[in-house]
Amino acid sequence: MRKGFLPAKKRMNVGVGESVRILRELQEFSQADLAKATGIPQSTISGIEHERIKLGVERAKTIARALKCHPSVILFSGWDVERENAA
Repeated sequence: MRKGFLPAKKRMNVGVGESVRILRELQEFSQADLAKATGIPQSTISGIEHERIKLGVERAKTIARALKCHPSVILFSGWDVERENAA
């Protein structure tokens, strides 16, 4: 850690589906808008957001492209670097 900087406190765990929903809503996309932008059916997007359907890397890339973010923002939103380094 760099001198003078404190790590941000983690406020909550966010799953993959919730990450998609948050990013979609921040950009004022409805599920139908995201479906149109990605070619992924709205029912599948709903299933992903409710974690009934696994996202997968290719869908993550497609959704990330439409939401103008890196796929890792969606796929690894809850990744804890300190916990991984301790393992």
